[in-house]
Amino acid sequence: MNPSPVNPNATPKARALLQYLYEISGTTTLSGQHNTPAHAAQYNEQAEAITGKYPSVWGQDFGFSTGDDMDSVLFRPAIIAEAKRQYAAGSIVTLMWHAVRPIEDEPGTFSDNVQGKVTDTEWLDLVTPGTAIHTRWLGQADVIAGLLADLRDAGIPVLWRPYHEMNGNWFWWGQRTGPDGYTALWRQMYDLFVNVHRLDNLLWVWNANAPNGAHVLPYEACYPGPETVDILATDIYHNNYHQSFYDDLVALADGKPVALGEVGQVPTPEILEAQPRWAWFMIWTNFLTKGNTPEAVRALFDSPRVLSRPAA
Repeated sequence: MNPSPVNPNATPKARALLQYLYEISGTTTLSGQHNTPAHAAQYNEQAEAITGKYPSVWGQDFGFSTGDDMDSVLFRPAIIAEAKRQYAAGSIVTLMWHAVRPIEDEPGTFSDNVQGKVTDTEWLDLVTPGTAIHTRWLGQADVIAGLLADLRDAGIPVLWRPYHEMNGNWFWWGQRTGPDGYTALWRQMYDLFVNVHRLDNLLWVWNANAPNGAHVLPYEACYPGPETVDILATDIYHNNYHQSFYDDLVALADGKPVALGEVGQVPTPEILEAQPRWAWFMIWTNFLTKGNTPEAVRALFDSPRVLSRPAA
């Protein structure tokens, strides 16, 4: 499998990061922890306090709300500053964006705006250049691109995982199948970020949800294809580490790295032995303690398969 990024102009550091993920595939899983916008690295530090080891992967979200809410867009400058600090200390940076519907302006609420719906007509306008909705989307995406450009200019590669869990039905971008569906949105962002904003520091992480029920489509239903995806990931909560969720993603990846983009209850060392190609796992914010015992977290971080970052 060719380990070159899908962006032919990817920076040397982005290329090196992807090469590293290929190299560890099957032997090593990087530890990771997600944080809320209001808490720059609180959960990474909490993971270190529990395990004595600092997570290799630092995750953050560009947010959607306002004021001092934990998901406020006002924390975006602080997120970029923390990303620089984390990278300098040896962390791998992964970023995401719980975007509000492009039929309205930021900020918004999770239930009404991020989990709101768009009509079929509004969706078609979204992926059609020149419409009012497409133009609003461009403005919102340009803001995020500017933040990512700051990291590009600082020489920091980013595992970029936009519009995640798209095969579920709980986000406005969810379960849009066919060539004018999610695939069109993904490729629209890819084109804007790569060909317009020249964000050559990004590795593109397509992050689905485990197909664990009636409200989740199979992975392939919303897969935009290998031409614009560097890494495939899935989200698993409630200790649902069925072997098929792993096997199906590995098959779809066709040699590309795979990862656990978000987890609630952590996988056991035995699960990682049975599913060895997970390149990293990322525990979701307070699930670190809300959904797991300290003993379970320590057992995972102490697994010989798991690699953490030296403390700064």
